[in-house]
Amino acid sequence: MNDNEIEICREISYKMIEQVEIAIKKHQNENEAGKFIKIGADGTDTKKIDEYAEKEVISILKSNDFLSYLISEEIGEMKLGKNSSKSVNIIEDLKNCDDSHKAEFIFVIDPLDGTSNALKKIPAYGISIAIAKVKDEKLPRLEDIQMGFIKDFYSGDLYEAVKNKGTKVNGEKPNHQEITTLEKATLGGYLNLEKDVFNLLKKIRRIRLIGSVAIEFSYLSQGKYDIFVDLRGSRILDISAAKLIVEESGAIITDKEGRGLRNDLNIYEKVAIVGSTNKSLHRKIIKELNISNKNFNSLHCQDISIGIVCRLNTTEPILFSGKIINDLIKVGIEIKIEEKLSNALNNLNKNSIDDMIEEIHSRNKILYNQLKGLELKDDYLQYSTKLSEFDTDIIFTLGGDGTILNTIKELSSAIPIFAINMGTVGFLTEVEVEDYNENLEKLLKGEYYREKRSQVKVSHDRKLFSALNEIVIMTEKPAKMLEFEVKVDGDIVELFRADGLILATPSGSTAYSMSAGGPIVDPKVGAFLIIPICPYKLGIRPFVVSDKSDIRIKLLKKGKKAVLVIDGQTNLEINDFDEIQFTKSERDVYFIRTERKEFYQKVKDKLTEMK
Repeated sequence: MNDNEIEICREISYKMIEQVEIAIKKHQNENEAGKFIKIGADGTDTKKIDEYAEKEVISILKSNDFLSYLISEEIGEMKLGKNSSKSVNIIEDLKNCDDSHKAEFIFVIDPLDGTSNALKKIPAYGISIAIAKVKDEKLPRLEDIQMGFIKDFYSGDLYEAVKNKGTKVNGEKPNHQEITTLEKATLGGYLNLEKDVFNLLKKIRRIRLIGSVAIEFSYLSQGKYDIFVDLRGSRILDISAAKLIVEESGAIITDKEGRGLRNDLNIYEKVAIVGSTNKSLHRKIIKELNISNKNFNSLHCQDISIGIVCRLNTTEPILFSGKIINDLIKVGIEIKIEEKLSNALNNLNKNSIDDMIEEIHSRNKILYNQLKGLELKDDYLQYSTKLSEFDTDIIFTLGGDGTILNTIKELSSAIPIFAINMGTVGFLTEVEVEDYNENLEKLLKGEYYREKRSQVKVSHDRKLFSALNEIVIMTEKPAKMLEFEVKVDGDIVELFRADGLILATPSGSTAYSMSAGGPIVDPKVGAFLIIPICPYKLGIRPFVVSDKSDIRIKLLKKGKKAVLVIDGQTNLEINDFDEIQFTKSERDVYFIRTERKEFYQKVKDKLTEMK
C-alpha cells in the first residue's frame, strides 16, 4: 500500500469503528439484542446485536467510490462500493471480473468480537478490521494483511498497525517489561485437555480468560498478556488484524508446533495459535506444548536455537565443536555455547590450529578430514551461556555417554539431545564423526524423530535426584560387604549380602548393569533392573520390576556406611539403616535420532566395536 491508500483505508476504518460503537451502545440494552437471528456464514450463531454492527460496516463500504471485498462472519463474502453490494465468491470473482469491476481492497471484519460479553456487559468486546490489497486471481493470505485495527468498546483502547511501520495503542507506541520465564508469565487464551497443557499450566504464574479472541490477542502488544494461545483453533476472521498488530509490536506468532501462519483469508479457515511477547519465551512455550508430540520437529520453528556442549579433556572434540559452530552459523541458526567450551575455544592458539589438525592426522584420519581447513572465530564468549541456563531447542553434545549424563544433570529443563560420539563406546550417542555431515543435513531438513528415555527418581535424606542410567550403592571401604533389604511395593522381595547393588533403567542396561551380569533391556520396556554386585548368596540373580513400582532399599548392618553413585556423576554418603526410595521420574530425557536402527542391532554394533 502507498501512503495515499493507507490514509484512505484508515479513514474508512475509523468511520466504521465510530458507527459500529454507536450502534452497539444504542442497542445492547434492548431485549431484542440477544435474539438469535440465524446461523452466520462462519457456522456460528448470529444475534440481533451482531446484525446491527454488520449493517454499519456494509453501509460504509457500500458508499465508497471504489469497490472492495468484505469477508465478515455473519454475511460471508461480499463485493461493495459505488452504492452497490452483492454476495460473491471472491476467488471466482477475481478470475472472472473485468478491469472496470475490479476491487481494490479486501476488508476482513468481525463487527463485534465478544458478542456474549457485550450482551452481559463483561468488559471486553469490540471490532476487528484487517485490510489487504487485492491480488490478481489470488486470494490474499494472512501475511498479506497491510493494516489492522481493533477497538475495545468497553475500555476505549484503540490498537492499530501498518505493516513495517509498527503498532500504536491510543496513538502511542506501546512499551512493556519483557518476561522471558514461564514462572513469571501471564497466559491468556483457550486451552484443551492434553497432558502437555496441564504440565504447562503448572509452570505459568497467572492464567486469564476474558472471552474476546481479537482483544485478548492484542494484549500481547501492551504486555498485558505475555502469552496468548488458542488451541481450539482461532477463526482467521478473529486473528487477521490482531496478528499484524502484535507482530508489529515485536511479538512472535506461530502455530502450535512453532511454524509461521500461512493461512488464506477464508471465512472457514481455523488455526491453533500460540503468541508470545519475545523469542525466548516463545521457544519455551512451544517446547512445553510438544513434549509428548513424537512428530514434533523443532526445526520448523521460527528462529530456532542450538546449544553446544563438549568434553574438554582432549583437543579433538574442542576443535570439532568449532567446525560445528561454523556450520550452524552459516545456515542462520542461533547458537549458545556452554561457558567452559567457549573459554576453551577462545584460549586455543589461532596461529597453531593447522599444526594441531596435522597432529590428528596420524591418530584419526576421519576427524582430520572433517577439520582440514578449519578457521576459528575471534570471540566465542559472545555465545557463552551456563549449561543450567540453556533454553535452546536442541543441544549438540560432543563426547561419550559421560558427557551426555553430565549435561542432563545440569539442565534445568528437558531439551532434546543430538549426541555426536567422541568418546569410547557411546551407547546413548547417535552420530559417529564420519557420518556427521550426512546427519546434520538430515537434521536441518527435519528428517529426524525424538526418542524418549525414562529416568529413575531417587529420594534420600529429603533430597531428590534423577538418573538416566543407574544408581549404584557400594561399600565405603573396599572388600567389605553390605547387607541389603529390598522392598517392592511394600513387600520384602530379597535379603542378601553383597559388595553392592545396581538399580538401572533400560537405558542403563548396557552400562555397569551389563558388566555386572544384568540383562539387556529395550528402552521401550517400562522396567527397572535390580542387580546385586558379587552377592554372597546361592541362587540370587538380577531381577526386573515394573517402573510403576515403589522400590525401597535399606542398609541393615550397623556401622556399615555406603556410597550412593548417581549416573557416575554424583556421590552421596549413606548411613546404616538409611532407606532409599526409587520411583519413575516425571522428567523424561529426549534424544534426536536420524536413523531408525533397531535397539538390539545398535547394541550388537557397539559391542562388536569393543572387540
